Amino acid sequence: MKWLDDQPSSSVVFVCFGSMGSLTGPKVRELAIGLEWAKVRFLWSLREPPKALGLSSKYMDLEKAVDDLLERIKCWDGLESAWYGVPIATWPIYAEQQMNAFEMVKELELAVGIKIEHRDYDVLVTAEEVERAVTCLMDGDDPVKRKAKEMKEKSRKAVMENGSSFTSLARLIDDIMTNF
Repeated sequence: MKWLDDQPSSSVVFVCFGSMGSLTGPKVRELAIGLEWAKVRFLWSLREPPKALGLSSKYMDLEKAVDDLLERIKCWDGLESAWYGVPIATWPIYAEQQMNAFEMVKELELAVGIKIEHRDYDVLVTAEEVERAVTCLMDGDDPVKRKAKEMKEKSRKAVMENGSSFTSLARLIDDIMTNF
């Protein structure tokens, strides 16, 4: 996508809730307002957008653009965000996302929580909460952003020759070859 290619490094927020994630109209509205208030560039994968939002068709027809982007960045999960040094703002909606969000925010400190708990799906996340998390992520001095960049370097070292992952995989292969 030419638009994405033309943006400065680390200046675009990618908003996506996974292959099964979708939001109700009021949640989409709050997210949109929060992104606008944060004054950031963003690319938003909006699944099954509610018709009542009044968004123009240019926002609704992202399928081709998102397919192109996903082909480039593959899956934006916690592991890949660490590999690429990209911090995440978490808002778990279903399945194991709550556990992953807790681990990324509280344990690894590689993410900012918009919401961590999703026990009550009907709770409205406010535009203020979205703005706070996105602004925090885009702040170059934010500790989460710095830690994500450090994790990128550590991830790369781990897979280099004599790195921890490289060595562990070599041991596993040796063990398999010796014992089977």
